[in-house]
Amino acid sequence: MGGKRLPLSIRHNSGNFGTLSSETERLNELVQPLIPLVCAGDQDALDRLVRACQHRVYRWALAKTADRDDADDVTQEVLMRLERTLATYRGDSLFSTWLYRLTGNVVIDHQRDRSRREKLSERENGRRRVRMHAQLADAVHARLDDIHVADVARLVRVLFEKLPDRQREIFDLVDLQGFEPAEVSRMIDMNGATVRAHLFKARRAIRRRIIMEVPALQEEVAE
Repeated sequence: MGGKRLPLSIRHNSGNFGTLSSETERLNELVQPLIPLVCAGDQDALDRLVRACQHRVYRWALAKTADRDDADDVTQEVLMRLERTLATYRGDSLFSTWLYRLTGNVVIDHQRDRSRREKLSERENGRRRVRMHAQLADAVHARLDDIHVADVARLVRVLFEKLPDRQREIFDLVDLQGFEPAEVSRMIDMNGATVRAHLFKARRAIRRRIIMEVPALQEEVAE
């Protein structure tokens, strides 16, 4: 793969949050026959593996960094590391879990490298924003017949961006991507009770703010 940057057309694809869980299942099924081929040096298998993983890696990177440029950089690095690190995958967990941990390690490395190059600044704070799509409105089961979709999407996007990092990450994995809390616990190496606590706090924060901003939605988002 060398230093060649891969096209990330998926960054402009809003996707369908309702199908993300099944997409992950398909990813795990698709990569199993490719892994031994890639480890044996099959370039075509490597290209297919990269194409299969890039969308998922980008979503994870975006949730972790809250910045599209950083997510691009992390995705490129993860995909380039795949070839030389795939041999460490022993099959004792789902491939998606292993890939998520690899993405997390790259995010940490990326953030350390950046912190060595520059100090925190207003520009840095300004860059760390997520532009979530209108589909986020579905995550809180909002009633859209009485309210303009764009207004609800804007509100949910703002609330999502304001969540603490760990709550935002877990909310994204469970409520937007469809992972079970138990699997998220393994993916991020966190106690299951702690994962559920972060998820509860994230849901509660978003619901309360929506009720305050849009009283008409109270019945749909009431705890």
